[in-house]
Amino acid sequence: MGIWHGRSGRTKTGSRLKKFRSKRKHQMGRVPTQTLMGEQKIKTLDSKGKSVNKTPVITAKYVNVTDLKKNTTVRAEIQDVQENKASMDYQRRKVITRGTIIKTTAGVAKVTSRPGQDGVLNAILAEK
Repeated sequence: MGIWHGRSGRTKTGSRLKKFRSKRKHQMGRVPTQTLMGEQKIKTLDSKGKSVNKTPVITAKYVNVTDLKKNTTVRAEIQDVQENKASMDYQRRKVITRGTIIKTTAGVAKVTSRPGQDGVLNAILAEK
């Protein structure tokens, strides 16, 4: 069964609502993309709009790490996912989302981009 972001078939109290139209394409949803470590793999998804497509990262091997003190950005390899405050399950499965603390070759960094939406993985070095 698919994900649908339309009106519920019931009211707050539980009574049934009368169906006033069929489902629309713009009400469709999809399963969230859960970015993992591995060889770089990006998917292209069609989205609503003229020519705007979403490009979620399925798996990522490298991250763009910015050092705010030196004002430099380097491409570092992801070594491990240390902490994910979004979900304990994500932390256990090593899923990378925004706000995840990851261990890289440049040091410990915090992910600032949304890899499941943007198609790129950016991070800033964490304060020690």
